[in-house]
Amino acid sequence: MVTRCLQRAPDCPNSRGRTPEEKRTDTALAVDSGPARMPPTQAESVIRSIIREVGQECAVHGEIVSETLIAFMVKAVVLDPSNGFNMDRTLMKSDVQNLVKLCMARLLDTKNPSLDTIKMQVYFDMNYTNRVEFLEEHHRVLDLRLGSVTREITDNRACTKEELESLYRKIISYMLLRSGLGSPTDIKTVREVTAALQSVFPQAELGTFLTLCKKDKERQLKELTMIVTGIRLFNRDCGKGGEGIDDLPGVLHEAIPATLQHIDDQLEKTQHQAYCYTAVLEKAADNPLMKAELQPYMLKEALYNIRQCEVFLQIILSDIITGAQEVEMMTKQLGAHLEQLKMTVKSKTAVPTSQVFPIFIALSTLWTSLQDETVAVGVLSNLFTHLQPFLDAHELFFPERVMQQHLNGVTVKTDMDRMKEHMEDRVNVADFRKLEWLFPETTANFDKLLIQYRGFCAYTFAAADGFLLAGNPAIGILKYKEKYYTFSSKDAAYSFAENPEHYIDIVREKAKKHIELIQLLELHQQFETVIPYSQIREADKHYIKPITKSESSTQTDTHILPPTIVRTYEWNEWELRRKAIKLANLRQKVTHSVQTNLTHWRRENCSQVYPPKNTSTQSMKEDSTGVPRPQIYLAGLRGGKSKIADEVKVNLTRAVDEN
Repeated sequence: MVTRCLQRAPDCPNSRGRTPEEKRTDTALAVDSGPARMPPTQAESVIRSIIREVGQECAVHGEIVSETLIAFMVKAVVLDPSNGFNMDRTLMKSDVQNLVKLCMARLLDTKNPSLDTIKMQVYFDMNYTNRVEFLEEHHRVLDLRLGSVTREITDNRACTKEELESLYRKIISYMLLRSGLGSPTDIKTVREVTAALQSVFPQAELGTFLTLCKKDKERQLKELTMIVTGIRLFNRDCGKGGEGIDDLPGVLHEAIPATLQHIDDQLEKTQHQAYCYTAVLEKAADNPLMKAELQPYMLKEALYNIRQCEVFLQIILSDIITGAQEVEMMTKQLGAHLEQLKMTVKSKTAVPTSQVFPIFIALSTLWTSLQDETVAVGVLSNLFTHLQPFLDAHELFFPERVMQQHLNGVTVKTDMDRMKEHMEDRVNVADFRKLEWLFPETTANFDKLLIQYRGFCAYTFAAADGFLLAGNPAIGILKYKEKYYTFSSKDAAYSFAENPEHYIDIVREKAKKHIELIQLLELHQQFETVIPYSQIREADKHYIKPITKSESSTQTDTHILPPTIVRTYEWNEWELRRKAIKLANLRQKVTHSVQTNLTHWRRENCSQVYPPKNTSTQSMKEDSTGVPRPQIYLAGLRGGKSKIADEVKVNLTRAVDEN
């Protein structure tokens, strides 16, 4: 028995400790148990037994199939209404056997374009990562590989001269491994790095280095590596060194245009193939005999396949174009920094480190980015190479000679040609009062709208039994329930607008029969159970992700109201008595402080005085007074002939008025 629902669980705890293949299988297929169903662990075990059984049966027939592909195929069989699996009940043993049988039939039908499309989607899903995530993973792997070397340096407790010399050599090896500029076994490269390192970090400073904490050691190692790398790049530009350093700008300027040209040529061939398929299907739509003749070739499935190839090639091409722009910008910055360094150094024997070290670090950062772009271009080129067999398989699906026979008298139109035919045939907004239509001249971000079904006409796909025809945004974009739809013609737009839900349901049911359409038409919101691993984060940005499992926790506050606890409260009266006696004794105490001649300088004293200043005052007027000088004479003091003295006092003082 197996539960009815198999859902996406990217964060399933049971996926820990598994291989990448098993984790991606969990992404495509996971268990959602409900009432009256088996526990999730038991259901997951049953599902994995089904996957193993299908894989073993395929191996017996000579087909090696990955678990991820089997998981997607199981999902495709369960979703297909024609297989009769009821999603609302538990599958019995007979249902499981039938499920295995149907999966076997689909996986062994190698001439079916749908199987080839699913294989291509699974391969791209497992191997493609966007630029940001890829570079983050690349740096994480590099740090992981250097972890043992880093620990040998940071945990080192060297004391003797020989141990210090050994530690210095390990630092040099670490710099070569982290920078990727040369091999630690190359004598010339090691000598060059040693000379550059000694100029900024002599061996005598190892003692200071050993006193740092582990985090500071790691930070200083990275900083020294960037400085030494910058010195080596500058010496290489001056023609005085650069042993083991490749010309990355030159390599990228040759590799990127060649890769772009190769992918662009293949993209043109793929688009031409899609246009031919579209033209043949249009011709067969009005010719029942031709339609019956083309039935064995499964041309619509082949069209889905070639359109999916086109999408993947456009993704790879877009990433390489972005990388080319980054390389062009970084090359200019690299040349500018080297020129600035030459102007700073010139013929000077000594230059302040504050001037050159930041430039060395900038050079190292730019070179590391160029190395990242080299790896990214290599990975994308390898991904394109592995997509080539899926492109070549169309000669087996629908041979060229058969296609040419049916293209006689038919004009093969490109998507752009079809858009030009209906460029002036636009929707009249007045005909729809309750629907909103968007046009280029009335919408600011018209080119950035997320169009449903990857821009294909929703009405044509639903009305023509899954026929893919590119939509024309110039006719008008319908906004319905916060989603945007384009159409190939005005009539198609009017027909869809009459009953949008009806046509949306038809598209959903068609995707159940052809599971490759879920990724091709980006129906991830309607089929959350099969979101590709590589698009989980992208889908989360635009769609509401259903919550299958979640962890929750609650916490009750200890004191909701502000605390009213008196920390100084004492219930023990003896403790209160002790404190009271202590306070009483303190009243009789005096605090003394002394300072000796030996300690007076330990504190800083300062005083401020006002310097003396000269002041003066001035009265309103100047005046003076003169007092007469007293002049009094006495006569007869000496006596005379007579015995009685006759004293005479004469006052000759002049009056005040006379002065």
